[in-house]
Amino acid sequence: MRIGEASRASGVSARSLRYYEDEGLIVPGRCGNGYRDYCRSTVDRVLVIRSLLESGLPVRLIKEVLPHLTGRPDDGGTGVVCAEFLHEVRSYRDRLAARIAMLSAQQQALDGYLRQARPAGA
Repeated sequence: MRIGEASRASGVSARSLRYYEDEGLIVPGRCGNGYRDYCRSTVDRVLVIRSLLESGLPVRLIKEVLPHLTGRPDDGGTGVVCAEFLHEVRSYRDRLAARIAMLSAQQQALDGYLRQARPAGA
């Protein structure tokens, strides 16, 4: 299928498909006229990439895991991955949790300040 069809099938813009190709995440075939040719397995891979991106993983980690994934996103999961990748994902999740905790503390401090603050002239 051509890029427009792959875009519709995956729910990802043609621009994103080109970006994934530029980043080495997908390798579509090429027709004799140079047009990209996407097979079903490439579209399935795009769905996995999209799911991982929506989970907040950076492209750097996605590049590492893609060669080790098995299965399709619609058959019940992200597939089997190596222990090193899982360690990286846990580490990324832990850093994200720490950032969330810091932001929550800052928000609570601001809420406390706003509760105690009196408007000028009051």
